[in-house]
Amino acid sequence: MKNVLIFYASYGGGHLNAAKAIYEYISNHYEPDCLELIDCMKYVNKTVEKVTTTAYREAAKKAPWVWGRIYNDSQKGPLAHISSRSNKIMAIKLLKLLRDKKPDLIISTHPFSSQMCSYLKRKCKINAKIATIMTDFAPHDQWLVGSDFTDYFFVSNSEMKDYLVSKDISAERVFVTGIPLSSRFLQKYDRNEILNSYGLKDGKQNILFFGGGEFGLGKSRTFEVFDDLVQCTLDKQIIAIAGKNEKMKLKFDEIVEKNNAGERVRVLPFTNEVPELMSISDLVVTKPGGMTTTESLASHLPLIMINPIPGQEEENARFLESKGVGVWLKKESSVSDVLSSLFSFPERLQRMKQNTLLLGNPNSTRDICEILFD
Repeated sequence: MKNVLIFYASYGGGHLNAAKAIYEYISNHYEPDCLELIDCMKYVNKTVEKVTTTAYREAAKKAPWVWGRIYNDSQKGPLAHISSRSNKIMAIKLLKLLRDKKPDLIISTHPFSSQMCSYLKRKCKINAKIATIMTDFAPHDQWLVGSDFTDYFFVSNSEMKDYLVSKDISAERVFVTGIPLSSRFLQKYDRNEILNSYGLKDGKQNILFFGGGEFGLGKSRTFEVFDDLVQCTLDKQIIAIAGKNEKMKLKFDEIVEKNNAGERVRVLPFTNEVPELMSISDLVVTKPGGMTTTESLASHLPLIMINPIPGQEEENARFLESKGVGVWLKKESSVSDVLSSLFSFPERLQRMKQNTLLLGNPNSTRDICEILFD
């Protein structure tokens, strides 16, 4: 394989992280003449990219029901048609890049780039192989636009494969590999070293809490859950990650101080040490985004899922709960009741942990690349 392009789009971090994982593996194990990682939307139109990614972030943060409506309506009908039509128009701009780079293989981690490239292939403008990597646990029909001209589909579970096959995509083109993740989640870490670096004690269970970063702003439910978590886990240690959301970190610190819990709770800003922190954890509390969920499953960690964005994250939560690897903490749910049901009955937590072995796929990145290259 001589020339390889990897496309993503910045609507949430999962598409980029999946693309980065593939880029890293190819760089370390293969020797293409050209390997590039490109934001397809930023390339075709920076203004459109800025407006649409900002709109996505604001909708997900302040009016998630709006995003849920868009997500559902874009499956079919006028909105789906508008989306597909606009991607055809933008594909013309992308064609210049493809003619310059002459890729033999195009890997896409976002439906927009998959649509643009499959449209150009249908028009005989390019002849590269196209691989689409779906980065959630439930399908959406926008991923399938132009599917006749896509050579590979990589999905996270067998139910997604069944759905694609029901849409007349041949089973030979659909591979159940899991969502790609960084090789750092495969490494072994020194538990005592990590505990010491964060001032945590050995012999206690650790709960890793993801606040939701930029999407956590204004999420009063996040603060309620964190407050309840701190109050009802006196015998456990909590590591809370606020991401790049400074207001969230300040509020978390406030909650810790109010509950006099500084000895057993650590509040962190954005960190690159998620693999290390997962290696010492027993449970993850998080929004059910595709990448954080994938990383948790690969680390064999059960999940408590909070604040899913309507649309793909609610679909993820529903799927993961049905597979016995997570609990969806809904608005009417009690944090203390859920935690009690998990920690008072160790066999339930252990069963959930065992279920992650069936659903998690730590070698997903390797498996995808071997199918494409070997």
